[in-house]
Amino acid sequence: MVMDARTGKILHSENADTRLHPASLTKMMTLYITFQAIENGEIGLDTLVRISKNAAAEPPSKLGLRAGQQIKLRYLIRAAAIKSANDAATALGEAIEGSEAAFARRMNRTAKALGMTRSTFKNAHGLTASGHLSTAHDMTILGRHLFYDFPSYYNLFSRVTADAQIRQVANTNRRFLNSYRGADGIKTGYTRAAGFNLVASAERGGERIITTVFGGRSTASRNAQVAKLMDLGFKQAPSNVAVQPPSPPSYQQTKVETAQVSTASTNGLAGKTVRLKTNVTKSLHPKLRPGSDAPVVAQAPLDLRDDIQSALEQAQAVSLTEATPKADAVLVPKPRPVAFAVEETPQQTEPQQPKTVTRLSSSDARNWGINVGSFPSRYAAEKMLLKTALAEIDTLDGSLRKVQAGKRGFEANFLGLSQDRAAQACKRLQARDVNCTPIDPS
Repeated sequence: MVMDARTGKILHSENADTRLHPASLTKMMTLYITFQAIENGEIGLDTLVRISKNAAAEPPSKLGLRAGQQIKLRYLIRAAAIKSANDAATALGEAIEGSEAAFARRMNRTAKALGMTRSTFKNAHGLTASGHLSTAHDMTILGRHLFYDFPSYYNLFSRVTADAQIRQVANTNRRFLNSYRGADGIKTGYTRAAGFNLVASAERGGERIITTVFGGRSTASRNAQVAKLMDLGFKQAPSNVAVQPPSPPSYQQTKVETAQVSTASTNGLAGKTVRLKTNVTKSLHPKLRPGSDAPVVAQAPLDLRDDIQSALEQAQAVSLTEATPKADAVLVPKPRPVAFAVEETPQQTEPQQPKTVTRLSSSDARNWGINVGSFPSRYAAEKMLLKTALAEIDTLDGSLRKVQAGKRGFEANFLGLSQDRAAQACKRLQARDVNCTPIDPS
């Protein structure tokens, strides 16, 4: 399968709807749901995950986790995405849904919501299991959604190596990443039953192609076939075309689980169906710690997809405080002063001249900025700016968020910073694995 990622148009297809063993391409779905859970406040990157006996017992490829061990979620993500570690993938599923079986059900709900009509998942890692099947077409759809729905996480798939706390891990796709110009992902897969699989993505001159191959005979022959199909895609894809990102699935549509219970009456009448909703109905935010001065009111997670502009306006008036890792907590919004000039309204009883209150800079002039990435759409850039502003309000407070169209796409920039504040912001963001480049006023 060869697809123009910008529009979703299929450029080449051969047996693309045949149901086959996906192997570790399965982890693309595991990671998609993990990113979704993080963005919606179910779990945090620094949440400590306790490894179960089930996860620790998974066969290679694995990170080498031990039962009872605790490890931050971010390291499990790196191990699953880059090393394709089966123990890490299982641990992710159990951390999010409580059990691998429950996580597999969520995988299937998410696949349906994404339009993956011929995929059925039984586990989080992709080791061969009866009925665990997918198609080249479905996996191409999933790869496109990973790129557009989670642009701030997509860079994971292009890393040749990464720190997974226990050890440094190497990318199973490093040969293709190093040999094909413009390649930046996505995921390999291999089992005896599946053969050598690969979903690959590459960008050249503003054109992005996604190619999927199932059943290769070796890494080398599979990569050669993918490169051949990539070349075909870049040759056929138009140079200038309007980007049409796919519509992300509804979070509730993938999160809510329903169970049907049929009951028949003794008089032979038709049974009735009872639907049980098992979605989370109470706040996931932590309770106030003993000794805190005042209660913090937890706000509902922002629905970025429904009202991005409203969320951007709200972000100007809130900051986030981060709970310690011991609490396995998510970020909780806390009101803070708005970082813009404010004109006071004269009171009726004592007329006086309008007074302007401005924020004073403690360092040099605010003519610096930072860039946090280039994105394929304005929406994706705005989304990244919002997430970054919420996560780093202390350093970015008072800056101007601006999306600028450029040759590489839509640039996500924060402007109006001092040189010291720009450097500090980049240092903090890079510690969070977010790309950040200072913008020199000269």
